[in-house]
Amino acid sequence: MEERSLRIYNSEKTFFSKITTTISKLLIPTKIGLNSMIISMKRNNVLKAFENLNSTDNQEKKEALTKKLDDTYALYLEAIDKHIMDTIYKKVRNDTASEFEKEALSQYYMITHLKESNYTEYKYRKQIYLIGLDYQTVLNDKEKLVTRYKKFYAHETEVLYKGLLKHFSIRIADNITDGEKQEIYNKIFKTLEEYISNILPIKFEIEQNDTYKEILDEFDNFDRFTVGKLDQNDVIEKNMILLGLSRKLFTHSLPLVVAEQCYIKLLKDARSLIVDTKIARKQEKAYSLLINIIEEYNAKLLSTKIYWEKPAQREEYKKFWDKYKEIEKIKDINYDEYIKQKEILFIRSDLAKVYTNENKYYKIIKFYKNKLVDLGVMRKLYNSYTSEGNYTKVSRQCSKVKKEAV
Repeated sequence: MEERSLRIYNSEKTFFSKITTTISKLLIPTKIGLNSMIISMKRNNVLKAFENLNSTDNQEKKEALTKKLDDTYALYLEAIDKHIMDTIYKKVRNDTASEFEKEALSQYYMITHLKESNYTEYKYRKQIYLIGLDYQTVLNDKEKLVTRYKKFYAHETEVLYKGLLKHFSIRIADNITDGEKQEIYNKIFKTLEEYISNILPIKFEIEQNDTYKEILDEFDNFDRFTVGKLDQNDVIEKNMILLGLSRKLFTHSLPLVVAEQCYIKLLKDARSLIVDTKIARKQEKAYSLLINIIEEYNAKLLSTKIYWEKPAQREEYKKFWDKYKEIEKIKDINYDEYIKQKEILFIRSDLAKVYTNENKYYKIIKFYKNKLVDLGVMRKLYNSYTSEGNYTKVSRQCSKVKKEAV
């Protein structure tokens, strides 16, 4: 009864309006058939143009075929767009739409909403959405068409996702607020996740060679985060894996300078998670994640960095890298000592960074110092002036690796 009382009835609904609604419902199947036929025709045209372009090496022909593909592609997208407005919209309005169609229209309006605030993002998002919608339709068609369409779909969406990431990279370099930067970081991670979840498996299937062999382990590692509910630690780890994959998949679309900023964001997120977590087990899990991020950041990104704004930073990193390579030598000799020495190196490195803003990072500084005490390279001295205690540095020789003072 309560549910019924919330309904709104239109008392002005006349006999003629009821008739119009009934006729509209009857005409929908006809409209669906007509739109489907037009889309099928436009789709065949764009697939033919795509295949012709990829089958020739003649440069003059390529130019003409590229224009042909652009023209047929534009008409194809227009047909899908018209199908949404003519068919799906009317079905949702008349309450005859499936859950898939309702969700499709909801996504359509969310993307359209971007048009006024960010036209470039809207342009890429809408194209990804439209061909993705038709891809779901094609999957129910004949195997031959599915195979043909997958090649076109994987190629076009890869181009679109690269364009989207390049757009975000340009935006993040602009003079924008910290809040806007955080929003763009989230969009970068979301875009990477969409591509790696939806498009990369199709690329694996189509190419069936060693092109992606070196990233299969990382992809499998990411895949375990696509099922179930994720906590904050899982989200940060997932984004770390996405960034690692991006260094191989989107080297030019997501420049090193932008990827570096994304890694720095993850480091900040992991530090905050450590100091905000009160449960010891979860805090240790967050700390382990932070150590992994520090290694990824230094080994996968900074080691490939060529241009440094400040020569002093480059020299500092060279010292870090030399110590890192030296520690790597004891990996097969004494694995436990290798892990310990690496942990000490990473803590010291990050401690030096957070010390530049001691007031902001005093909690993580205290956490790091306690870790160094546990690892035996610092001692905690108590006196009558403070309950927190003071720290002093100790040096000693251990397993071929010198533990220098922090």
